[in-house]
Amino acid sequence: MTSDFPILSTHIGKRRLVYLDNAATTHKPTSVIQAERDYYEKLNSNIHRGAHYLSRMATEAHEQARSCVARFLHAASEREVVFTSGCTAGINLVAQVLALSGLIKAGDEILVTTDAHHSNIVPWQMLCARTGAVLRPIPLTSALCFDMEGYLSMLGPRTRIVAAPYISNALGVVNPMPEMIAAAKRNRADCLFLVDGAQSTAHMAVDVQALGCDFYVFSGHKVYAPTGTGVLWGREELLAQLPPWLGGGEMIKEVSFSGTTYNDLPFKYEAGTPNICGNIVLAAALDYVQKIGLAKIDEHEQRLTRALYDGLTSLGGINILGPREGRGALISVVIPGVHHYDLGTLLDQMGIAVRTGHHCCQPLMQYLGITGTTRYSFAAYNTMQDVEAALSATERALNMLR
Repeated sequence: MTSDFPILSTHIGKRRLVYLDNAATTHKPTSVIQAERDYYEKLNSNIHRGAHYLSRMATEAHEQARSCVARFLHAASEREVVFTSGCTAGINLVAQVLALSGLIKAGDEILVTTDAHHSNIVPWQMLCARTGAVLRPIPLTSALCFDMEGYLSMLGPRTRIVAAPYISNALGVVNPMPEMIAAAKRNRADCLFLVDGAQSTAHMAVDVQALGCDFYVFSGHKVYAPTGTGVLWGREELLAQLPPWLGGGEMIKEVSFSGTTYNDLPFKYEAGTPNICGNIVLAAALDYVQKIGLAKIDEHEQRLTRALYDGLTSLGGINILGPREGRGALISVVIPGVHHYDLGTLLDQMGIAVRTGHHCCQPLMQYLGITGTTRYSFAAYNTMQDVEAALSATERALNMLR
């Protein structure tokens, strides 16, 4: 599998690149790279309105990509799949159309997790500023897991929206999403639930209908697809009810100076020329994942994650955030007396690519009383040799820094 990814042949000096920054972005297999080349060599054209051959072929490929995404998410219809530029755009779209809809009133409560990414905090703060709603953080347990008891105590008659990551990008903890959604719906049937799937979509199968959520977002570049691609899935009846956000071409049926009739789903939310190539290539990336099998990917990554967790534990003096079990394919660490950036810099010099900093989770870092962590994260192409190299380099770096 590693041979499918040309960039992994990179060397840092004389050392082989060990890429463990997959929670930030994943590399692209040759099939995805070729799909992008094929588009520009064989299909390049604007879509939906052209009468000529290339436009028809590009339109067909683009809408086949939408159907591919719908199958991947087990959506009820491709009309529920809105192409975006990523999770940030998807969450902002939802927050903005809810602000325009009039459904959110002053005093309504929006619950987000303490470990949420900024893109799942700031849009809701903006919504609160426009509507008078109130943003409330859901606490963590002492083990840095989702606090179900605290969450249940926060649910009440004013709870209108809950937004949470399926997997924390800073802690790696898998949140109990089915139980969280069910509890929100029991509390209030019209409570809206958005799932941030940025860190889960490449690692575990998702069935949006079985989950029972209202919105699900993910970014393509974390699933072996190009940057600038992503998806907002929303329940069809809800998307049909909500107003559009951006105005322009494609999102309309008819325009006159006396008024405009908006287009059907999902085009109502896709104003302007979309990322045609990116969306088609996103489907190629999802096909690649499905050919391997998400269950196989998860099993492989869990084996690597546990090996790294146990290896870091054996080095001693390392605070691993979150428990060994119930986590995704990433591990964040804090080492007393060692700055995360210093550790990351030394690891880079030894060919190990990790992420350092607050991971766009500053409220979580404030909650923990730290400035940042060092984060190791896996993808399907990582190997046990990568784990061994990372552990050896970490031990060597710590001997220099302590």
